Amino acid sequence: MPVKRSRRRARARLCLRLAAPLSFLLLLAALLRTQSLLGAPPAAPPPAAGPAKVAFLFLVRAGVPLDFLWDAFFRNGDEGKFSVYVHSAPGFQLDRTTTGSPYFYGRQLTRSVKVAWGEATMVEAERMLFAAALQDTANQRFVLLSDSCVPLYNFSYIYTYLVASPKSFVDSFVDKTDERYNPNMSPTIPKDKWRKGSQWVTLIRRHAEVIVGDKNVLQVFRRHCKMVVTKTLLGRKPNARRYGFNFRRNQKRVSLEEHDCIPDEHYVQTLFSIKGLEDELERRTLTYTSWNQSSNPKEKMAWHPMKFEYDTTSPEHISVIKSIDHVNYQMEYRTEWCQCNGTSVPCFLFARKFSYSAAMHLLEQGAVGPPKSAQLLVNF
Repeated sequence: MPVKRSRRRARARLCLRLAAPLSFLLLLAALLRTQSLLGAPPAAPPPAAGPAKVAFLFLVRAGVPLDFLWDAFFRNGDEGKFSVYVHSAPGFQLDRTTTGSPYFYGRQLTRSVKVAWGEATMVEAERMLFAAALQDTANQRFVLLSDSCVPLYNFSYIYTYLVASPKSFVDSFVDKTDERYNPNMSPTIPKDKWRKGSQWVTLIRRHAEVIVGDKNVLQVFRRHCKMVVTKTLLGRKPNARRYGFNFRRNQKRVSLEEHDCIPDEHYVQTLFSIKGLEDELERRTLTYTSWNQSSNPKEKMAWHPMKFEYDTTSPEHISVIKSIDHVNYQMEYRTEWCQCNGTSVPCFLFARKFSYSAAMHLLEQGAVGPPKSAQLLVNF
């Protein structure tokens, strides 16, 4: 019995000696495995098969009123080179009863917001369109369009133009007379990074990802970039509590201290300025707009673009738009000569604001066709 007890004690002591280093080795192995998993880069999405696609992103009120023109445009294109996304009013469905073009069937976003002019909801809708289009890895160019936009050329020319350029097209400039910047935006948005421009942008994929990934700048815009003064001057009583301002009862004048800000004219431009991306941009828009030249102060305050009607869409009118080859930015003493991959090209591929009859006239006269000049150098 004493011998057996002695042997058991010896084995127990041996087990205790081995247990410590064995436990250490097991713990080390587990730690290394965990660190390996944590440090492993996320799996890259599989490369898209086929050619790069252009995502056409329509920001509309409900339906697509000019769907007949876009139907002709897409029908003459390569279906493997484009995709269509539509942000419309919540609950609206694009089907055979609401659009005559199969290219728009079911293309509305499953989630949308109620958009109001001059509010951050416009920017939120744009971000939803970019986010939806980024789900398709084949989408490499992203064109933001309104429900009154029309193409000025055929699909082949527009596709070649967009894919040829390694840059995004973002109208962006410093407006020295602009008083929309709110000091409360600092430090997230420094004043020297504040930019202005057209909301109708065309982006490369990496820049679309920057917009979708942003949280901080958007939050500041929601709090401090609001349309207040103009709505009041136009007789639209703002919700003071909602906008964070205090208006006296029966107050007819708006304090000059309030900052009247239109988010969609500043957000993308300012975000890219903050991110140091301006050298990666063609600082101009591809969408032509004729702004209100009325002498009526109330009409100028509304600051809406002129609408093209049937009689203002003659071949001569369209040719004038197509012949524009530079844009002057007087505030920056800058002339932007329109180029694509180092080649001189027309400045505009799209135009707005077109009525139904104007779009019909454009289709009838065959103005949406191949350009007469300007060859592009494409590097795929």
